[in-house]
Amino acid sequence: MGSTYYSLHYHWVCSTKHRRPLLRAEWRLRFHQYLGGTIRGLEGVPLKVGGLEDHVHLLIGLKPVHRISDFVRELKKAGSAWITQVPGEQFHWQDGYSIFSVSAGALDEVANYIERQEEHHRKESFEDELKRLLEEHGIRYDPQYLL
Repeated sequence: MGSTYYSLHYHWVCSTKHRRPLLRAEWRLRFHQYLGGTIRGLEGVPLKVGGLEDHVHLLIGLKPVHRISDFVRELKKAGSAWITQVPGEQFHWQDGYSIFSVSAGALDEVANYIERQEEHHRKESFEDELKRLLEEHGIRYDPQYLL
């Protein structure tokens, strides 16, 4: 047994370019499953995958050797490649993303939050959700980059 112990969990949020509703309901679940498989292929742990037509939420566990920017680049690249195989679809992610560290004690809460995205977005827009998440995590942002 090794002597390195870690608990590295992240809530990743990324939208489609210009928040276009490109993630169609008829294949969104398969896309989410593909993202989960991609995470496993990158040696991460997909704890929850969800979202709506214009954005994705992931709760993932990573290893200390993962470099978040490289992990996200590969995840976005794989997701784009999958969608472009869907006949008639052209897809692009937004340029950036949001990622928040999650304590072990908050994993169930974040997983439930991701699970209830459809219900949640009946009351709050994605833009308001993102602003709230950024503010809750003490992250300063420029509003021009939220659109």
